[in-house]
Amino acid sequence: MRISTIVVLVLSHIAQLQPLPASAQNLQLTTEDYPPFNIIDAKSGKISGISTEKVAELMLRAKEKTALNAYPWARAFQMARNEANTCVFSTTRSPEREGMFKWVGPLVKNNWFIFGRADDSRHPRTLEEMRPYVMGTYRNDAIGEFLVLKGFKTDMTTTDADNPRKLLLGRFDFWATGELLGAAILKSQGLEGKIVPLFHFNQTEMYLACHTSMAQERIDLWNHLLKEMERDGTNAAIEKKYK
Repeated sequence: MRISTIVVLVLSHIAQLQPLPASAQNLQLTTEDYPPFNIIDAKSGKISGISTEKVAELMLRAKEKTALNAYPWARAFQMARNEANTCVFSTTRSPEREGMFKWVGPLVKNNWFIFGRADDSRHPRTLEEMRPYVMGTYRNDAIGEFLVLKGFKTDMTTTDADNPRKLLLGRFDFWATGELLGAAILKSQGLEGKIVPLFHFNQTEMYLACHTSMAQERIDLWNHLLKEMERDGTNAAIEKKYK
């Protein structure tokens, strides 16, 4: 199958993952606005993005009936932890979270960056140099969890989109976020040039994370199908669209 044909097929089937009443569906999928992996159109509510398109194609191949809804991350994350037949993406897989879910993936890789004000005279270049400072993060995000476990000082909000303004107002010293997410937020808020990336400090893989009661046969099938998507070029075609 040609790559162009694969892209058309993915686009034609992503409509299956439009928001629908969860009660009318078998499998509930939750996510957040985390460009370019999960993107929520503010006007239409349509959910797209690299991970979203991969999950759409995966569920099509698995013949799953699904409902997809976007929430603030803390709620989306807790729903998959607490509600049977529910999965959340894009979820960083870490040792601390390993036993919380059953895992399908990886879907994407995510680079973690420190951002700072362009007019700030302080220029840290390593994570250890961040010890004296407070870093802005958001609740239940893997980056914030990582920093807290490492003993760093953090200021957590409900959504990462709040952090650029807080940084500019001096509510904390630096902003810790995903490289691509940070760039997307700054672009959407017209703050490019006022806040800049300083350095990369970690790379993680992000997954579809499912409630622990999910049948292992189902998880195994989804992982098998995702590997097929990697081999046949589907994943590469999806990723290319967002570069």
